[in-house]
Amino acid sequence: MKNNLIIAAVAALVLGGVVGFLGGIQYQKSQRPNFAGAANRGGQFAGRFGDANGANRPVTGQIISADDKSITVKMQDGSSKIVILSTNTTINKQATGSTSDLKTGTNVMVLGTTNSDGSVTAQSVQLNPMFRGARPTPTP
Repeated sequence: MKNNLIIAAVAALVLGGVVGFLGGIQYQKSQRPNFAGAANRGGQFAGRFGDANGANRPVTGQIISADDKSITVKMQDGSSKIVILSTNTTINKQATGSTSDLKTGTNVMVLGTTNSDGSVTAQSVQLNPMFRGARPTPTP
C-alpha cells in the first residue's frame, strides 16, 4: 500500500512537470514576436509592421515634395503616398534630424498609422534607410 502511494505521488509529480513544461512552451510562443511574415515585399515590410491589407506598413521611397507639415514619398512601385508629420514624429538620421532635413530626393522609410483617406500619420521618419539593393542618398 505504501509503495502504491509513493508510485502515485511520483507519477503525479512527473505528470505535473510535463504539463507545466508544455504550458511554459505555449506561453513563451505567445510572448515572442512573429517575424514569419516580415519578408521584404517590393520595398514594403509586412508581418510585424502591418497587416495583410497594408495597414500601418512602412512607406519607403524618395521624397518628391516636402513642407513643415507633410512629405510626399514616391514609392518603388511608382505610386506616391502623403505622409503627415506631427509634433510627435521623430526624424532620425545619423543624429536626430528635423523637418528641414526632409528634402526632395532624400530616401526615407516612414512608420506610422494609415488614415482612412490613405495618407499616413508618421510616428517615425528614417532618413536614408539601407535596403537590400538600395543605395543611400548622399546628405549635403
